[in-house]
Amino acid sequence: MKYLKYLTLFSILAVLSPVGVFARDNNQHSVDIPTTVQVGGTQLKPGNYKVNWQGAGPDIQVTFLRNGKTVATVPATLKNDGQVTQDEIVTDSATKTLTEIDFHRDKEALLFQQSGM
Repeated sequence: MKYLKYLTLFSILAVLSPVGVFARDNNQHSVDIPTTVQVGGTQLKPGNYKVNWQGAGPDIQVTFLRNGKTVATVPATLKNDGQVTQDEIVTDSATKTLTEIDFHRDKEALLFQQSGM
C-alpha cells in the first residue's frame, strides 16, 4: 500500500513538472542600480529594485518596484542571449538612460528603447 502512495505521488509530480518548465508567465529579478538613470519617462534613483515582467517576449512590459511599490512600467524587448556572461546594468553615459539589464543565470537581457527613438 505504501508503494502505491509513492507511485501515485511520483506520477503526479512527473505530470506537473513539464508545466513548470514551460510556464514562464511571471519573471522577477532583483537589480542594484548604482546611479540615477532615466527609463521611459521616469527617473530611477540609486538602489535595489525588483524587476518584473510577464510573458516570454520578445515584446514585454517591465515593472520596476522599490520597497514593494511600483515606480515605473516601461516597454522592453526580452532577448535570450547566450553571450551574457555577468549580471550587468548598461546605461548611455551621455543621457544617463538605462538601455539594458543583463541576467547571467538565465542568459537573458532586457533591452529598453531610449526616448525619442
